[in-house]
Amino acid sequence: MTSRPDRLVVVAGTGTEVGKTWCAARIIEHLRAAGVTVGARKPAQSFDPDDPYPTDAAVLAGATGEAEDDVCAPDQCYPVPLAPPMAATALDRPPIFLADLVAASSSWPTPAPEIGFVELAGGVRSPLANEGDGDGVALTAALAPDSVLLVADAGLGTINSVRLSVEALASGCRVPIVVLLNRYDPADDLHERNRAWLAHQDGLDVVTTPADAAGRLRVLRPADPLRPDHP
Repeated sequence: MTSRPDRLVVVAGTGTEVGKTWCAARIIEHLRAAGVTVGARKPAQSFDPDDPYPTDAAVLAGATGEAEDDVCAPDQCYPVPLAPPMAATALDRPPIFLADLVAASSSWPTPAPEIGFVELAGGVRSPLANEGDGDGVALTAALAPDSVLLVADAGLGTINSVRLSVEALASGCRVPIVVLLNRYDPADDLHERNRAWLAHQDGLDVVTTPADAAGRLRVLRPADPLRPDHP
């Protein structure tokens, strides 16, 4: 399984608990409803085994229709609520290398889906591998996706976290970034001011619903003329 989707999208977040998986699942559902074939990969995941909610891989598998083990291999699942390489150490399991994550993110069926999503863990600078630079920025650069979906909160502090995340991602590769403000409420003055600032002052490509994100990610490529002029 080595073929590549026609469009590869990395799903990143400005931090933990911003809703990356929920947003990705809703976007996938929109795309599948439009007749697009979609797959998802979670190259490594860690979690609290006492958490009653399904794992990220289970949620993504439910959205794509794939087997959970195809989304995230069992040997890359770590039942400890720590960053994956820290969880591997805590469980006395082998270290995680960036090459392993690239391979797990590139394991697609034949024929490959039209759009493939690769979801990172934590924020863009959260450690994903035991190498010192093995974070979300390094994995994104190694995968050379067609676009990045950056999920952020809509409320107080999001301008700072979005700017820092976009700057970090741009240091690894130049790729269109779509910012999705999760839990956006158009009636909330702060949410709307944050959206307007990021879109108009910073020139970012900002959407507020999974449906709008699905439409943007379906067409973007690195040299796409629709790409806004942002890092």
